Amino acid sequence: MTSIELKNNVEKALDEIRPFLQSDGGDISLISIDNDTSVKVRLEGACVGCTVNQMTLKTGVEMTIKKYAPQILEVINVE
Repeated sequence: MTSIELKNNVEKALDEIRPFLQSDGGDISLISIDNDTSVKVRLEGACVGCTVNQMTLKTGVEMTIKKYAPQILEVINVE
């Protein structure tokens, strides 16, 4: 998968997750994809101070991104 295809797949994954985050007053943005294995995102809105945002990041966001782009090894939230 090329870098462009990878970015498109990660964006598709975020588009799948976004409605769930928005229903709770939050959102997510793609910051970067490093070495085609690490995705940096920024949780926004209500997700910023949410006590379960790390769980959301690992179980929801990371799992969905890996479904679309299996070579991704980690998803990191940057604040």
